[in-house]
Order: sequence, then structure tokens, then C-alpha cells
Amino acid sequence: MNLPNKLTVFRMVLVPFFVAALIVPQSPHRYLAAFLLFAAASYTDHLDGKIARRDGLVTNFGKFMDPLADKILVISALVCFLQLGWTNVWFVLLVVAREFLVTSLRLVAADSGVVVAANRWGKAKTVSQIAAVLAVLLMQYLCAVLAPGNGETLAGCHLAGEVLIGVSVALTVVSGAVYLQQNWGLFRASR
Repeated sequence: MNLPNKLTVFRMVLVPFFVAALIVPQSPHRYLAAFLLFAAASYTDHLDGKIARRDGLVTNFGKFMDPLADKILVISALVCFLQLGWTNVWFVLLVVAREFLVTSLRLVAADSGVVVAANRWGKAKTVSQIAAVLAVLLMQYLCAVLAPGNGETLAGCHLAGEVLIGVSVALTVVSGAVYLQQNWGLFRASR
């Protein structure tokens, strides 16, 4: 297994530690720990692709597992946010539905011998999701440390987090629509 693929696997291994850090109430500085774990996992996404392209180490395993690891990481964060009351179910459902749609589209394309590569909308979606998750985690940590028990501050953190997640969800929906529009011919060809 080459280095980029090891980084992808490492990102997936970090997910349960991230989830545990975030949802286990006894964890000291749990929001900071979750922030650091999510940041490290997100950085491996940048690093594995960069190394794979630079060193000619692009593999079928990497093409399949890299986007899957990203989806697992982000969806795990959103499900945890849902449990913690930091986001709403509609945002999570929209993200999950988009991921199923694009993955299904890629499977249909692969069956036809076509590769549906990530486009700038998909990349913007991923960056916005990672940025939103990191911002929410950092805000929650700062609110917990600087204003513990202050209802107004916590409400402000929740609202700001919801807005950031909402923006990333809007980009997620737009990117899904763009993928669908750009590849609609695959569905007509598969009839």
C-alpha cells in the first residue's frame, strides 16, 4: 500500500476517535480534541491527493476510497452535530442525499466505462463542509471556555454554526445539481 492510500486509511481510522472525542461528555476539552482530530483528518485529504499526483501514485483503491473517506468524515461530523443539537435534520438529509446521488451517478458512469471526476463545484463543496465543521467546533470550544453556561453566547454560537452549515449545504446541493446536469446523458444512455 502506497503512502497516499495509507493516509486515506488513516483518515478513516481517525473518524471513530473524532466521534468519541465529540460526543463523550467526560472528555476534557472535547470540542478542542474533536477540532484537532477533524483538522488532522481533513489535512490528510489534501496531502494524499497531492502526493499521489506528484509521485504518480494514483491507484484505483485511492480513487474509490479517498472520496468515500471524505464522505464518512463529514457525515459523521454532521450526525454528531445533529445529536448535539447544533444542526437540523434537513441539512443532514440533504448532504446524505447528495452523496448518494453523486455516488450512484459515478456507479452508472463506471458501468458505461466513463469516469466522473470531481469538478470545481465538488471541490468547493468539500472545502465548505470542512471549513463549516471546523468553524463550528472552534466556536463551540471557545463558547464553552470563555462563556460557560451563558445562554446568550451559546445561542449565538449555535446560530452562527447553523448559518455556516447552511451555506455549506447550499453548495452541496448546487454541486449535486451540477453533477446531475453535466452527466444526465448517462441515464439516457443506460436505458
